[in-house]
Amino acid sequence: MIAKLTSITATTLLLLTACGSETSAPAPENPQESGAPTETVAETETAAVTATPPGFAQCRACHTVEKGGNNGVGPNLWGVAGQTAAHTAGFNYSPAMKASGFTWDTATLDKFLKEPMKTLPGTKMAYAGLRNDEQRAEVIAFLETLKD
Repeated sequence: MIAKLTSITATTLLLLTACGSETSAPAPENPQESGAPTETVAETETAAVTATPPGFAQCRACHTVEKGGNNGVGPNLWGVAGQTAAHTAGFNYSPAMKASGFTWDTATLDKFLKEPMKTLPGTKMAYAGLRNDEQRAEVIAFLETLKD
């Protein structure tokens, strides 16, 4: 029994050692030959922007971002960038938001997301604001990708 167990253990170690070899197959000279898809710099940059930024985690508590998605405590944010305030169908906006006349351009989003209640007294958005400039810029860049 011990001899059989030792034999199995030795065989397993031999296989694991072979799998852990530091040598690998040479990389193809032309990446297209590997059959693996390649990304351009533009595609990589787009993917980096469309990835949900860490600063958006708090937004997710109240907002959805999927095209045609349901409203939550806050409106769905798909297509918000460039739109006029209170544009999302089916959401009950505050009278202040309806009367604001805001267009959600980069500057307005920046100001509102930094200090929502100071920027628009009477807003229903009970969030103190995203004070970190870098995170706020990332959130705005993300929102600007949510469109067709």
